[in-house]
Amino acid sequence: QVQLVESGGGLVQTGGSLRLSCAVSGRTLTLYDMGWFRQAPGKEREYVAGISWRFGTTSYADSVKGRFTISRDNAKNTVTLQMNSLKPEDPAVYSCAAAVRTFSSALPTTPQRYTYWGQGTQVTVSS
Repeated sequence: QVQLVESGGGLVQTGGSLRLSCAVSGRTLTLYDMGWFRQAPGKEREYVAGISWRFGTTSYADSVKGRFTISRDNAKNTVTLQMNSLKPEDPAVYSCAAAVRTFSSALPTTPQRYTYWGQGTQVTVSS
């Protein structure tokens, strides 16, 4: 089983930066792809970014390209989402998730493909 714990959420001004971390515990982590999702009140869960634990391949939603960066530290079992140039539309509960890898080379972008989820951390952006 995989356990995920997010941290780093909080309040930041428009244009500011925030760094979210996901601590991952479990076995055979190279079998999983990792992703960050967000959900604002009254809206559907939205894909933000993903990374292959084994290969480091990344993907990003169009809304965050050039502003957010996802990375992983294999030694520390940590996945990080660096959020820069935050906008008023970015506030939401951000969740870390893990998906079992398939033979496809593409990273999954739908929440249905992810099996394990963290509790989420809230990000608030003020103007």
